[in-house]
Amino acid sequence: MAAVGESRITYDARGLVEIDGSAPGVAEIDGDTATFDARDLTTRKINAELRRLVYEEGVSEVTIANPGAKHSLGVGILTRCRITFDGSLGYFGCGLIDGPEIHIKGRVGWSACENMMSGVVVIDGNAGSLTGAAMRGGDLVVKGRVGARTGIDQKGGTIIVLGRAASMTGFMLQRGRQILCGDVGPGLGDSMYDGTLYVAGTVKSLGIDCVEGEWTDADTELIERKFSIYDLGTPPQFTKFVCGKKLYNYDSLEPSERKLVL
Repeated sequence: MAAVGESRITYDARGLVEIDGSAPGVAEIDGDTATFDARDLTTRKINAELRRLVYEEGVSEVTIANPGAKHSLGVGILTRCRITFDGSLGYFGCGLIDGPEIHIKGRVGWSACENMMSGVVVIDGNAGSLTGAAMRGGDLVVKGRVGARTGIDQKGGTIIVLGRAASMTGFMLQRGRQILCGDVGPGLGDSMYDGTLYVAGTVKSLGIDCVEGEWTDADTELIERKFSIYDLGTPPQFTKFVCGKKLYNYDSLEPSERKLVL
């Protein structure tokens, strides 16, 4: 039986990188739309074909069938387009993106949409830990559950989770928003600096320096607008959490720098 998929990869002497990075040219193109089957393609071939379609062929809408939960798919797309993954992705899916609208018709593994700059990603299923890590902009919608440390070090954008969120959600949140419709595990907003967390379910425990905030008309407008955009129905009742700013005791200079000044 012939080997298919990842088993057909050829590596360099260090065993790190697949040598052949050329696009396979297997997509069916119809005007500004294209589709291709990723079942028998390696990760690098899938990404190369996607980039060929978007950057060289001028295709604005791509559907990728049978992604097979492979890792690191759809990364580094820096232009406006629409991408549909008809299936599940593995780790580090859709990271480092700036502009695309992506629909994942399945679940994703760890670190989905890491360092996302702008655009929209909608995930129909569950997402693993570290979802939206260091995210800077755009909207990330997870219609299932998320794992631990969702939005860790988040610097902007909006994360919406319809299901349950695990422990340390919003850890070290710097800016941006998270709209959490289900229950949340322990350590919500631990060591957050800024930003806003909205929770409709119960919170097992708050993290360090995370406190309940005062609700405003701007909060109502934000929630209603996001629910309307993504057709999520009538918003539930949320509680707002913000940084208590008890940890804001940093000097402008490091100790070694102060010694030099003095």
